[in-house]
Amino acid sequence: MYRKMIEKLIKWKDSKYRKPLVMWGARQTGKTWLMKEFGDNHFDNYVYVSFYNNKRIASVFDQDYNPERIINALEIELHVNITPEKTLIIFDEIQNAPKVLESLKYFCEESPEYPIVCAGSLLGVAIHEGVSFPVGKVDELRLYPMSFEEFLIALGEEKLASYCEDYKLSEINDFSAKYRQLLKEYYIVGGMPEVVSRYVSNKDFHEVRENQLAILNQYEGDFGKHIKSSELPRIRMVWNSIPMQLAKENKKFFFGQIKSGARHKDFEIAIEWLIDSGLIYKVPKVSKPSMPLKSYVDFSAFKIYMIDVGLLGAISELDIDSVITGNDIFTEFKGALTEQYVLQQLLCETKYTPYYYSGEKSTYEVDFLIQKGKDVIPIEVKAEENLKAKSLKVYHDKYQPSFSIRTSMSEYRDQEWMINVPLWTVGAL
Repeated sequence: MYRKMIEKLIKWKDSKYRKPLVMWGARQTGKTWLMKEFGDNHFDNYVYVSFYNNKRIASVFDQDYNPERIINALEIELHVNITPEKTLIIFDEIQNAPKVLESLKYFCEESPEYPIVCAGSLLGVAIHEGVSFPVGKVDELRLYPMSFEEFLIALGEEKLASYCEDYKLSEINDFSAKYRQLLKEYYIVGGMPEVVSRYVSNKDFHEVRENQLAILNQYEGDFGKHIKSSELPRIRMVWNSIPMQLAKENKKFFFGQIKSGARHKDFEIAIEWLIDSGLIYKVPKVSKPSMPLKSYVDFSAFKIYMIDVGLLGAISELDIDSVITGNDIFTEFKGALTEQYVLQQLLCETKYTPYYYSGEKSTYEVDFLIQKGKDVIPIEVKAEENLKAKSLKVYHDKYQPSFSIRTSMSEYRDQEWMINVPLWTVGAL
């Protein structure tokens, strides 16, 4: 499997300003595999330590934070040799060992010659529960599920994947039919590495669904292990309501659909826990599409998406054949699936932070806004080849952005005030 994150890790390794690296990401996104793959191919050797139920090794960090003492202790405990610059040190599941996280400050300041990569499935949750984070003393990267481009590479479609990096290429249009078919497959399979790997091996959508349901069960198992019993029902209610929330034409998260009379404050902790665990993405509304967008966030309105488009289909019990054939059963939900897909590509393939905007009295809505240089760029998402863009046109006429973007199943075209970007190239934005 190829992950683009490898290129960022190589850049980190070669940087003269390198600090210990913390990799964020939800469970099952491939952090452990990626760290080991990086160690295998770009260092003489690596040392892997998981702190899941590993109190013996965690106790190495109890005495003090002296890097040389810790390195010596690890060599003795693990029967390994750790060579500066040549041995990658991997600390996994560090949410279970707060002192390991705190030690990174001292490795940064006193022993930068030891390359250290860390990860933790519920690290975001642990940080918000009082675990001290070494701010300014670590580098950070976030790992998402596999992008559509990585999915194509896994299927052996490297050439098609390379074309996706420039939506203006004529070759993109030559293979539109194939891209449409492969995109529908991605909607079903999603980007969870284990699911993709199994699909590449046997092309069995039903095994894919079984694998996805197993992952969803693991996630729900984490709910019970890591949160207070009083908060557990709220987290499950938010989690299970996501398909229903996204199925609405107006995808704003509506608390009344979770429970009659529910308010934001009733579910605030539950939503933040799911965000911290990396299982959901929160896209805030802005009250005004002006620079900088972050200054105009409306904290009372937002949309929530799942970690992965394939998992969204699985938790929604979406009929697999309906996605492939595009029959009427799928019509009601294809907008939700497509928005989920576009958001994922924006997050994992670009540096933009997505927001959304709706006009006065919600008369029109722009699916996503991104801040590009000095411009605020609107993006309208269309699930099919429908080229009508009424909301986008209203927005464009009112705010006059430098250009507007519609992404759809249609091919690239420039309409002066707007460009249409094929859905399979949205990561090229």
